This record gives sequence, structure tokens and C-alpha cells, in this order.
Amino acid sequence: MAGRAAVPEVIWARPERTGRGPKPAYSRADIAAAAVRVADAEGLDGASMRHVAAELGCGTMSLYNYVPRKEDLYELMVDAISGEHELWEPTGDWRADMKRVAHQTRSLMHRHPWLPRLMSPVYGFSPNALRYLEHCLACLDSREDLTYGLKMQLVGMLNGVVTTYVANELATAERSRSLPWSPEQENEVRMAYLFGQVATGAYPRMAAAFAEDAGPIDLEAVFELALERVLDAFAPRG
Repeated sequence: MAGRAAVPEVIWARPERTGRGPKPAYSRADIAAAAVRVADAEGLDGASMRHVAAELGCGTMSLYNYVPRKEDLYELMVDAISGEHELWEPTGDWRADMKRVAHQTRSLMHRHPWLPRLMSPVYGFSPNALRYLEHCLACLDSREDLTYGLKMQLVGMLNGVVTTYVANELATAERSRSLPWSPEQENEVRMAYLFGQVATGAYPRMAAAFAEDAGPIDLEAVFELALERVLDAFAPRG
């Protein structure tokens, strides 16, 4: 894009509008909402500057006057979704509060399936994202034994687990929609092959694992266990 700055910029450090000239036709909130609508309907790749401009009813070059870079558009989108987090009064039960945060984040990612692709620390310091992070740290106030550095690690690791888990859920669902058979039919065929291979005796440890628990895998229980394992790592010692 011609005229694009050659140095790093933070969109939040720039005023939304100057005190001169006519009032802008669109606010950052308007642009973010339009981009989210497009991404929800068409995926992140569909949320091009051209498509977002069309959603707003303006020309693409006009949109660049508000959002100079595609990265800025992504940052507006992440901030808008961060604003959907429910921020409650912490209960004092840090584990329960952090699990509630994790479940809420998972729900947001399923509501906006493009979100895991933008989960980056680069977009983590917008106004709504900072309010969310402050809330997470407030949920950990009872853990006076932890430094803020460790509390930030806990939040980051929990978000990482949720993002990875949901990305896998979404990818699995997308793959299933593209196939001419059901997930159940495919799983039956694959499991039959797997059990046949294990039965050859070439994989004794796998055979022992299946003898111990042949499934089916409870994916919700796996998610809960993953959360618990992260929280266990930060549990009080002694």
C-alpha cells in the first residue's frame, strides 16, 4: 500500500480522529463490527479490505483512510471480540475463575471460528484485551505467593491450551464437512485398521494401552484434564 509507514505503529496510540475537518463517517467500532460480520460469514481470508469496505458501503481506498494496514484491521477485530468477554467479580477461588475464563474463551472461538488464527501477543494490548487481561489477573489476586510474571505465564499457558484445542476442534469439523461420509463411519474404519495393526504384536505398549482403556475418548473430559494440568502446575506447594 502506497504511503504505508516504514516503522512499527500501534493503532491505539493514534487518535481516532483529529479535531479538524468533518466528523468521520465510520468509527473504529463500526469498522471492527463490519469486519467481524464478514469473517464470521466467510472466514478470515474473506475479510479483505475490499469486502469490509463493501460491508460498510464505502470504497476500498476510503477504508484505508481509517485503517492504513490489514494488520490494523485484524487488531480492531480481536479487540471487538475481546469485548465480548464477561468480566465478573472474582470469587476468590482462583481455579474455578480461571476455568470459567478458559471455557468462555473456548465459546468465543467457536462463535468466531477465525479467532484462533489471530491469537497472538501482537494483538494482545488493545483496550478490550487489556481489560480482559486485568480481569484474569484479578482472578488470581488470592495467589499472593505468585509473582505477576508467573500469573502472566499462567494466563498465557491457559490461553494457549484453549487455542490449540479449539483449533483442532474446528479443523476436525471442517474436514468432516468436506467428506462424503460421516465422522462415525470414518472412525469405525480407522479404528478397525488400528486394532488390526495392534493385534499383530508389533506394538505391545499400544496393545497394553488399549487393553487398559479401549475408548471411546471423551473429548470434553480431555479438555477439562488439560485445563487441570495447567492449573496444577501453578498450585501452591507444600
